[in-house]
Amino acid sequence: MSISRRDLFRAAAASAAAFVLPQALRASPSVTLSHLLDESDEARLARWVRTIRAEGLAARGADLGRAVARAGELALGSPYAPGTLDEYAKAGGDPAHEPLAATLARFDCVTLVESCLGVARVAHAPGAPAWAAFERELERMRYRGGARDGYPSRLHYFSEWIADGDRRGLVRDLGRELGGARDPRPLRFMSQHRAAYPALRSDAVYAAIVQRERTLDSVPRYVVPTARIAAVAPRIRSGDVLAFATSLPGLDATHTGLAYRDGHGVLRALHAPLSGGEVQVSRRPLHEYVAGLRNNTGIMVARPLPG
Repeated sequence: MSISRRDLFRAAAASAAAFVLPQALRASPSVTLSHLLDESDEARLARWVRTIRAEGLAARGADLGRAVARAGELALGSPYAPGTLDEYAKAGGDPAHEPLAATLARFDCVTLVESCLGVARVAHAPGAPAWAAFERELERMRYRGGARDGYPSRLHYFSEWIADGDRRGLVRDLGRELGGARDPRPLRFMSQHRAAYPALRSDAVYAAIVQRERTLDSVPRYVVPTARIAAVAPRIRSGDVLAFATSLPGLDATHTGLAYRDGHGVLRALHAPLSGGEVQVSRRPLHEYVAGLRNNTGIMVARPLPG
């Protein structure tokens, strides 16, 4: 049974609202808006789904990515909240029984991606939008094989998030077809920075993470080099999932977001950056934004599928 912590999140989060973005603002190269309308997660989900459906983005045969990007637009201005998925562990909760974190009121970079995909899939499904259905979408994206079984079952490395989703038909990994180069470095960041992860205080959980990291040595990941992004940009669609690859030892990516093509056709990043404090669209085109990231080596790209 899914245990939601949305009530806890509501109490802790700043008020934030979604809205129907006017066409003039959709065409803006730098949309960073803040709003203060207070509403529940369930009401926000219902309104976002209603908007997506009313605009024909959830019609039969419609590209799921367009609905994903629209959900991202509706999240613009929502506050950034760091460590959203680790609040339970920080509070001393048992990592062997991780509850499902779910909210549409605030986001970090990963939960923004998952939430936009979740909203889009709920919009594409028949019937009235139910919060439980949204939670199910989050759970099957966030955990290995779609089964939540404690902290170690979460897809902590985003390259594994892509690989696991590709294997199960939730996304399609575009790395190789976009000319990505294989990154052969072993992923050991979590085990080598144990103190940075509250859940790793548990020796059993730590051992499980160490074992999982070793297993990932055999999972290939393909990074589109920064210098190649401009050339492949025409093949990247609004709503595609982006992971910003890094050269930091033992780590695959430091940030995630959505590809977003503005009203002028310029490809940008729609994301929840720590530096910006809210969900926003990058001021610079994607290739320039990525080039400006410290320690960046390129991007991993995955296309959302109906699943």
